[in-house]
Amino acid sequence: MTTTRRRGTALVSLTAATGLLLGTAALGTGPATSAEPAGDCTPAFPVSELAEGDAVSGLTVTRGTTPESFTGEVIGVYDDGIGPDLDMVMVRVDMPEVDKAGIWQGMSGSPVYAADGRLIGAVAYGLAFGPSPVAGVTPFADMDDYLAEPPAAKVPVGRKLAASIARSTDVTPAQAAQGLRQLPMPVGVSGVSAQRVAGTEERPYFPKGARAVAGGSAAAAGPETIVPGGNMAASLSYGDVTQAGVGTATSVCNGRVVGFGHPMSFEGETTMSLHPASALYVQEDPVGPGFKVANLGAPVGTVSEDHLTGITGFLGRLPRATTIANTATYDGRTRTGTSKNTVDSAAASTTYYQVIANHDRVVDAIMPGSETMSWKITGTDTDGSAFSLSFSDRYASEYDITGDAGYELADLVYALSQIDGVELDSVTSQSVVSDDSDTYRVRSIQQRRGGEWVTLGKGERAEARAGGKLVLRAALSGPEGTTYVPVTMRVPASAQGMKGQVSVEGGGWLWTGGTINSVAKAERVVAGMVRNDALQANLSLVKRRKEVEKSKVTGPTDRVVYGAKRVRVVVR
Repeated sequence: MTTTRRRGTALVSLTAATGLLLGTAALGTGPATSAEPAGDCTPAFPVSELAEGDAVSGLTVTRGTTPESFTGEVIGVYDDGIGPDLDMVMVRVDMPEVDKAGIWQGMSGSPVYAADGRLIGAVAYGLAFGPSPVAGVTPFADMDDYLAEPPAAKVPVGRKLAASIARSTDVTPAQAAQGLRQLPMPVGVSGVSAQRVAGTEERPYFPKGARAVAGGSAAAAGPETIVPGGNMAASLSYGDVTQAGVGTATSVCNGRVVGFGHPMSFEGETTMSLHPASALYVQEDPVGPGFKVANLGAPVGTVSEDHLTGITGFLGRLPRATTIANTATYDGRTRTGTSKNTVDSAAASTTYYQVIANHDRVVDAIMPGSETMSWKITGTDTDGSAFSLSFSDRYASEYDITGDAGYELADLVYALSQIDGVELDSVTSQSVVSDDSDTYRVRSIQQRRGGEWVTLGKGERAEARAGGKLVLRAALSGPEGTTYVPVTMRVPASAQGMKGQVSVEGGGWLWTGGTINSVAKAERVVAGMVRNDALQANLSLVKRRKEVEKSKVTGPTDRVVYGAKRVRVVVR
């Protein structure tokens, strides 16, 4: 993993990476709990025994936590409709809510039963052209299979099947021929505003299609509500910042839960937390599938598998979690916000969102300003040994100090989370925000000669003695005028007769980083980081094949420093 570090107001923003889509859901959780195993084990119905016109029934939730029944009939079976050797059962659903909103987001996983009560499978797909009562059902007999083929964004429908769909519904053959698509499963992000989620720049660690949603209540639902046809949710993080998708449980058998009928984010083996949920209502959408709005309850188990045919988990034991916290102080107000992250690939996005969410509660505005942030990352290396990384820095922004301050920390968390065998225990940060967005800029380099400071450049070069000290100062322009910062470097005795250059650069203009593929490399990168409010002086000398390279960091100052100056130097 390569990470680079850009400073100051030029600090980047974020948005997309891995994840799918699901309807707007209100997400919020409380402390971790566990649940007793449930016991309902309905056998699978062989898809090969289905025929067009067969009556079916099903269960789903439109409000609260109690499943409601629906009826329908089989339109046909689409061979290899989901993937190689994985058929899709086409069903027309008859239910008042479906008549209004079509097969909605959040209905994913709703169990569909044959007339004899056996389980055919889970609602997982809808027609691509728009709201419709036609559902693509993932066969339950295959919902524990882990196929390697990636899920198709859109499943084509042949002419014969399109005609069958048209006969059973008011959908035209042309509309049906547009194919089916997986019901969207966006990651809902609570604790962060829609403006924050939408107004970010690309980073590889942010969930695609993420939607900002309202917070919920830990008392919204309990583990006893995770039943066939009941709500269920899978989350990457919970607490101040919850990143989750809401769907439906297909089967619950002796504490083992299967649902969704399609992937959450197609991670394979995973460690997402499993949550109950309470539906508020199903929102209609005239141009696409409707979506379920729901509150999440506290975690009650672990989602251990995320595959083409759905997600699988168990009630009871909760997944290991990384504690991610930020304490923000501004204008006499202080707040600490905390989230629990359960999936390594989401640690960076949780880190960034936690900083944003807590700042927005304390600063309560998008505004220019400056900030000092100190952070610490703790964890376990691949050999089981504990490690700790820490740093402190200053940031400034002429537009949005909150949005600019969190990227460096999130980038480093992302790099560490990509190293196999490294486990993160905690990511904590402390921020102090100020309205002052002023910065310094390096304007010149000066050397003292004959009792006066002489500005170098334009024919004036720095003069040094071998074995002595090169005594300079950097002139910084700022809101109060010029500020001077001493810069002193020792010149090696071996440098006599050498020539070269000396440069002074503001920390806000420096790039640091590298390829982080181990904790040891991360420690070296952090050790080499230069604060945005410091200056780095670099001395480069050469004579024939002999070279001298030295650098020194000076500061910190009381503001972020931009700009750089370079002058010639000769050693006597």
